[in-house]
Amino acid sequence: MKRGLTFVKLVNPCSGEGAMYLFDIYLQKLFEIKVFKEKCHSWFINQSVQSDGHLHFATPMDPLFLVLHYLIKADKEGKFQPLDQVVVDDIFPNCILLLKLPELERLLHHVTEEKEINSRKYYKYNKEKTLKWLEKKVMHTSAALKTNNINVGARVQSAYFSGDQVSSDKEEDYIRYAHGLISDYIPKELSDDLSKYLKLPAPSALLPSPPSKKIKLSDEPVEAKEDYTKFNTKDMKTEKKNSKMTAAQKALAKVDKSGMKSIASFFGAKNKKKI
Repeated sequence: MKRGLTFVKLVNPCSGEGAMYLFDIYLQKLFEIKVFKEKCHSWFINQSVQSDGHLHFATPMDPLFLVLHYLIKADKEGKFQPLDQVVVDDIFPNCILLLKLPELERLLHHVTEEKEINSRKYYKYNKEKTLKWLEKKVMHTSAALKTNNINVGARVQSAYFSGDQVSSDKEEDYIRYAHGLISDYIPKELSDDLSKYLKLPAPSALLPSPPSKKIKLSDEPVEAKEDYTKFNTKDMKTEKKNSKMTAAQKALAKVDKSGMKSIASFFGAKNKKKI
C-alpha cells in the first residue's frame, strides 16, 4: 500500500469473475482498473526503456454496481437483511471494504427497500427501483456522449449489421450505445430487462431480413410468353462448347487467322521430288 492506495481483487458484476480494483483509503473512493494492451510497445522512462508497454487507467467506480451483485444474489432468500450479511464473499473477502465507503449508504435507496429496526437498517433488492436507477445512468451517459460529439451511429450498426451501412447519429443510437456501456457493470439478465425497460428494439428486429429462397407455387397454370423451341440447337452446342474453353483459348479464338497456315502443316509429309 502506498499513499493510502491499495489494489484488491473483487467480483466483476457483469461476468461474476475476479477483476482488479483500486481503493483510495484517504479519499475513500473506489476505482476500476482498465488495461490498454498493445503488441510491441515500450516506454522511455528517464534513461531507461520499459519493455512492458501496457497502460493502466484508474477511473472512478460507482460502488453500488458491485454491491448490486450481492443484493441480487441475496434476494433469492426473499427477506430483509443487514448489509454486512449481504456483502459476503468467500472467494473475494476484500468485498467488505465496500462497506467502508461513506457514499454507499446514501446510494442504497436507488436499488433497495429499507427497514430500520432498533436503529439498525435492513435491505432487500428491488428490481423496479433498480431499473429506474439504471435508466438514469443510461440517459446521463447518452447526454455525455452527445455533449462530447462522440460518433456512435456506425458503432451501433457494426454490432448488429453486416456489410456497409450508412447511419447518422440518432437518439436511439445514443441510448443503445449507452445501454451497452452500462451493461458492462450489470449481469446479462438485468441488461436484457433494462433493454426492454428502455423499449429498445431487439437485435433481431434490427437485422435486415434476407431474401427468401423459397418459390411460392401457384395452383394456376403458367403460360409461356415465348416459344422456346425456336432456339438454334447448333448455337446451343457452340455456347456449351465455348463455356468449357479456357481464357487463353477464348482469346485465341478471337484472333484473325486469315492468311495464316495451320500449325499442322508444318508437321505434314514432305512433297517427293520427281526424278
